[in-house]
Amino acid sequence: MLPRLASIDTWIFDLDNTLYPASADLFAQVDRRMTDYVAQVLGLDREAAFRAQKAWFLGHGTTLSGLMAEHDVDPHAFLAYVHDIDMDVLVHDAALVTRIARLPGRKLVFTNGDAPYALKVLERLGLGEAFEAVHDIHAMGLMPKPHASAYRGLCEAFGLDPGRSLFADDMSRNLAPAKAIGMTTLWVDNGSEQAGDAPPGIDFTTADLADWLGAILEDQ
Repeated sequence: MLPRLASIDTWIFDLDNTLYPASADLFAQVDRRMTDYVAQVLGLDREAAFRAQKAWFLGHGTTLSGLMAEHDVDPHAFLAYVHDIDMDVLVHDAALVTRIARLPGRKLVFTNGDAPYALKVLERLGLGEAFEAVHDIHAMGLMPKPHASAYRGLCEAFGLDPGRSLFADDMSRNLAPAKAIGMTTLWVDNGSEQAGDAPPGIDFTTADLADWLGAILEDQ
């Protein structure tokens, strides 16, 4: 293990565009269904629905949070609708599966999606048995990353020491609250958000999670 990471005993991973490459474009399907849902529920055309969806994402952290706050939408109905997608674009990543298995300590998924969707994605990737648990949007009390309460709740739920935990996410804004409570942070900068220099407070950056894990595990 890379000496700088020798004290890490809990490895926490975001799901979408982190455990699979952004090039799979799976979230584009979810994004389209979010727009469709907003259009149907609010009676908007797709252009107006898309604008509203993105405004809620920026203002509330997720489209769902905005819909719940402003229109009292049922989160279960919303999540079931937007996650009804084709996962054939995901492929088994043998290197990633092997390297996650080799990480010492506990392994968790921390996602703004829900557990049924996350488990389907993990199974498709060959990671169905790789993680102790999925801490999802319902476990967060429907207050998503990057709300600070989501990170506190994660640590309380699993008895984590933030100073001995690493969190990987493709959205750099989701890493700042993790760093603020003492976690080591990994930005999976694989194209899912605008390219640029790593924001302050990010410890590691990679374009490919499997490659980075190979490097810290000193694979030959």
